[in-house]
Amino acid sequence: MFDYKLLAALGAVVEQGGFDRAAQVLGLSQSAVSQRIKLLETRVGQPVLIRANPPEPTEMGRRLLNHVQQVRLLESDLGDLIPDLDECSSTQRLRVALNADSLATWWAPAIGAFSAQQPLLLDLLVEDQDVGLRRMRAGEVAACLCAVERPVAGARSLALGSMRYRALASADFLERHFPNGVSLRALTGVPAIVFGPDDRLQHRYLAALGIEGGFVHHLCPSSEGFVRLIEAGIGWGLVPELQVLESLASGALCEVVADTPVDVPLYWHHWRNGGELLNRLTEHLVRTVPTWLVKAERNLARRG
Repeated sequence: MFDYKLLAALGAVVEQGGFDRAAQVLGLSQSAVSQRIKLLETRVGQPVLIRANPPEPTEMGRRLLNHVQQVRLLESDLGDLIPDLDECSSTQRLRVALNADSLATWWAPAIGAFSAQQPLLLDLLVEDQDVGLRRMRAGEVAACLCAVERPVAGARSLALGSMRYRALASADFLERHFPNGVSLRALTGVPAIVFGPDDRLQHRYLAALGIEGGFVHHLCPSSEGFVRLIEAGIGWGLVPELQVLESLASGALCEVVADTPVDVPLYWHHWRNGGELLNRLTEHLVRTVPTWLVKAERNLARRG
């Protein structure tokens, strides 16, 4: 039988990124949290944490985190059946990993009505859609939105649709760098904007156009800042169409190479035994998200 106080300590250390913050969340001293982790490791007979900065779970640690995530969700269901059970809070917290572009565009309107009707608190972790599944594999989240279809063990994956991206720049940027029209050969020599080291969308877009090799680029880990930089003529980049409909309609932003959209598939991953609230959220997303996404009929540089 597991001592769930020890598992709670493990979850807090990984989720909070360290022993100090975990101690604050749990209302314990750092020493007490450390002792609980050591006791857990003694009981399972092997390390559950890699003492790095931030701490990372070992393979055994990931299995325990996956277990405690699902137990939390299942236990919270008891609140509906036994309202007077003090241990069961009426408000549940879900940790979800999703990409910044979804958060900046369709996520809020898609779940607004659901959140208004459900006792739900969200703990959102922003990760690139190519790598967000790592959080779920590590047992840190109950659900994940990413571009990878294959689920981790114990989870399900559902296709929601695709987010359409377009390679855009300001009219001033194009006039300054390509007064005689865009040259594909010269495109790698003008500044692009990339979200971060894990963002490979621009690389694949150029490869699909037959352009190999590196290219000069800025790094901007903000969806809103990304668009602002493009509007200011600082670089070109691939932007969700949803995010810039008005700018496209007004001509403030222009497609670098006409009619070359990129459709990035998005999959919703969730634990099979994640409780009723997670199941209801999943059903809601499957019904509502296609309103904002597109079917991947065309995919110049499919991501994933």
